[in-house]
Amino acid sequence: MEGDSAAINITETPKERKGKAPLLATPPGASSSGKPVVQVVQPMQKGGYKRGLAVFDVVLRIAGIAAALGAAIAMGSTDQTLPFFTQFFQFKAEYDDLPAFTFFVIANAITASYLALSIPISIVCIMRPHAVKPRIILMFFDTVMIALTTSAAGGAASIVYLAHNGNSDANWPAICQQFNDFCQETSGAVVASFLSVVVLMVLVVLSSFSL
Repeated sequence: MEGDSAAINITETPKERKGKAPLLATPPGASSSGKPVVQVVQPMQKGGYKRGLAVFDVVLRIAGIAAALGAAIAMGSTDQTLPFFTQFFQFKAEYDDLPAFTFFVIANAITASYLALSIPISIVCIMRPHAVKPRIILMFFDTVMIALTTSAAGGAASIVYLAHNGNSDANWPAICQQFNDFCQETSGAVVASFLSVVVLMVLVVLSSFSL
């Protein structure tokens, strides 16, 4: 009839419902086909900081060479002759008059030579930052050089102290008032040697961090 609306109910058959896919959003981490997407994460480069430590190691070794070699040269070239002397008496001070100063020169020369020879091994650590054996070798010999250089610097420091202050109990007078240049040069050499000891200690710490 006119004015009347007829409602027609259309019922889907099971066959028609089976062919339709549900309209669902694709979950994150899955493709449109429903399979999970595997994300490949690149591993972090762990050799960056080790390579930086190796570069710093080379710089410190060059600084240690300068300190140890400077200490050996300064002590080895130390001598002073006082202007007042006669034909039979000559007042002169040289480093080889004291065995402690002679040992000081030899020990610092050995330390400087070792640091120079160890630079190629340190360069290997730059190219191969994950290498373990070169680091162990460097740390072992660095520790040996610490003992050698510290003993030499400590022995020379005791002589320099006596030269500045003397020892009234042993009747050893202070000579730095007369041999002023000699005492200044020996004091500077001892300071440079202790700087090389500090450099060697830092090198051992760097090797420990790298391992």
